[in-house]
Amino acid sequence: QVQLVESGGGLVQAGGSLRVSCAASGRTFNTVTLAWFRQPPGKEREFVASISSTGAYTTYADSVKGRFTISRDNAKNTVSLQMDSLKPEDTAVYYCAATPTGLFTSSRGYAYWGQGTQVTVSS
Repeated sequence: QVQLVESGGGLVQAGGSLRVSCAASGRTFNTVTLAWFRQPPGKEREFVASISSTGAYTTYADSVKGRFTISRDNAKNTVSLQMDSLKPEDTAVYYCAATPTGLFTSSRGYAYWGQGTQVTVSS
């Protein structure tokens, strides 16, 4: 079991930066893949980035490559998403998720989810 709680959302102007974080608890934290998904208004939830259990491997959606960076600190049981050069199209509710196996890019591959945090980028 893994419990996830996001924080750090807010309002930022286009071109700015924001960091969202996720605090995790559970006995298997160090062995799970962690990911960020987002759901823009009126759209389906979409993959953003993922990081393997050790942090050795990361995967990014094409839309955020070069702008977003996912990282984890297993000692502190946290995963973060640093978002730079933000665009209005990045506006969404951002969710962190965890799965015990694999680097899935589909939401169906993740068993545990946080409550989400709102990120709004103004033009």
